[in-house]
Amino acid sequence: MKIAHILNPINAHNRPELAYIQGITFLSLQKALAYNKEGKVQIYSTQYPEDHKSIPNFVKKLPDLKRSVLDVNPKLKKRKLPLIADILTIAHQELHADYIIYTNIDIAVKPHFYAYVQKKIQEGHDAIVINRRRIAWQKKKAYNLEEDILEYFGAIGKSHPGFDCFVLKKELIQKFILGNICIGISFLETSIIHNIAAFAEKPIYVFDQDITFHLGTEVLVSRRKNPFYWHNRTIYFREIQPQLKKYWSIKKFPYGEHSFLRRSISWTLNPSLFTRNFLELEGKSWWQGLKMRLDELRWRVLQK
Repeated sequence: MKIAHILNPINAHNRPELAYIQGITFLSLQKALAYNKEGKVQIYSTQYPEDHKSIPNFVKKLPDLKRSVLDVNPKLKKRKLPLIADILTIAHQELHADYIIYTNIDIAVKPHFYAYVQKKIQEGHDAIVINRRRIAWQKKKAYNLEEDILEYFGAIGKSHPGFDCFVLKKELIQKFILGNICIGISFLETSIIHNIAAFAEKPIYVFDQDITFHLGTEVLVSRRKNPFYWHNRTIYFREIQPQLKKYWSIKKFPYGEHSFLRRSISWTLNPSLFTRNFLELEGKSWWQGLKMRLDELRWRVLQK
């Protein structure tokens, strides 16, 4: 079983805080690779030409990205954000792996990360979604990655409701409908989660384990005036959701295995899920269950 972990590093040479966060991510990946005794995990990157200098040698570079969200939406300016469909397409075309992991560049991992992922794959899961822990940190004049990461490894941190680590069986990528969703903005996780609920056979959602972490305790950032947020939101509701709805089963969504009461509360509170979809899916599930019971009653009557 071969696993490929793909990232999108950023040229952070003139941005010390981002360089530090990205450095913690890279160092955490190195330590997780060293901890993983089974091997068969390789780290890859997709990037723009200007990002090469920020990528360490242990990361294998895939072909450069050819476009960004600025190319597909002329109303957007300045932020050259990649499209998740382009990243996953390159991974699917270039990598000879059984599973593809995608995480944002600000998501670091604990040393046992790959061992945990391999265990869940061996249990038969074709999609694994892992929520991060939030760890507080302070900006300072000088950083020491080796010393600091030991503190982060020892910190439990706080839970986070968002989804930002995706382990996908390679064949799933061909089925995904992702449109022109860009990374680094809300509705990225929404788009991937709803594709998993549509196409995965045995997904698992890991909500509160100490496996990945993010430096910073914020949960939601201001987004109403962010044009990139509205780009992703519009793409999701106009182009992606209408194509996915016919494939959904409530059991494939986060919280799908919980009781109705717990599922309804968790679904309603999670910013990546939508109450209207929940009500429609619950109604569909209830009607299907009722129909099966009525059909069974019909067959018993006919047998008499």
